[in-house]
Amino acid sequence: MPTSLTLSIGTLYGFVLVLARVSGALVFVPIPGVRAVAEPARVALALGVTMALASRWPAGVAGTVSAGTMAGWIAAEASLGVTIGVAVAIAMEAFSLAAQILGMQAGYAYASTIDPNTEADSGVLLVFAQLIAGMLFFALGLDRDVLRLFAQTLDRIPPGAYVAGPGSAGPIIRLGAVLFAAGIRLALPVVALLLMVDVALALVGRLNQQLQLLSLAFPVKMLLALAVLSWTAAMFPRVLAEIGGPALGAARRAIGV
Repeated sequence: MPTSLTLSIGTLYGFVLVLARVSGALVFVPIPGVRAVAEPARVALALGVTMALASRWPAGVAGTVSAGTMAGWIAAEASLGVTIGVAVAIAMEAFSLAAQILGMQAGYAYASTIDPNTEADSGVLLVFAQLIAGMLFFALGLDRDVLRLFAQTLDRIPPGAYVAGPGSAGPIIRLGAVLFAAGIRLALPVVALLLMVDVALALVGRLNQQLQLLSLAFPVKMLLALAVLSWTAAMFPRVLAEIGGPALGAARRAIGV
């Protein structure tokens, strides 16, 4: 016998609102390689996450909703998702900030490669930092924390009920201080060593001005920076874990969960 699948208009509205919330976050959550894939793959990812949250879809969305009201609900849901995505992106950008600081000081800014996320020329250390942050994002389970946060928001803030308050942007803005503190914390050991190298080379140059220290400074600084980075790489997971907690906490405070 032929069978047909019927969905109520309220269920369809709930699906659209949850999809808007999820899609708003996926725009900013730095999933490795997500910007380099085809558009259908991104759409499939958003649909997959939305379907995974099917048990949290609202069941009481009215079937007689005007187009203007629905558009306002979609915009509010997208802003809620963007808030979560921006909070996670700020936590991940700490590694990019540290790489930008080190790239110029160590001389790696002169070597560029193709960034797989933006498909543009970027410094070697910057691409390396973005790849490391992306792998740690999954290794530390931050992706599961983001999905768990979505489930909590659907339980406590049903789709169509979110209203951004006047203090919603405050926690996200204050999270920028965590970004700069973590980036400087990651870059400071290498920057301090390179500063001592510059002072030592300057003193040697004063003692013997005929030495060609410019050709020696670049390889010395690059090798020392690489050695110290390999030594301090063990604390990268701990730093990201310490940033991830405040980032998700700031997202919860911003959306009132």
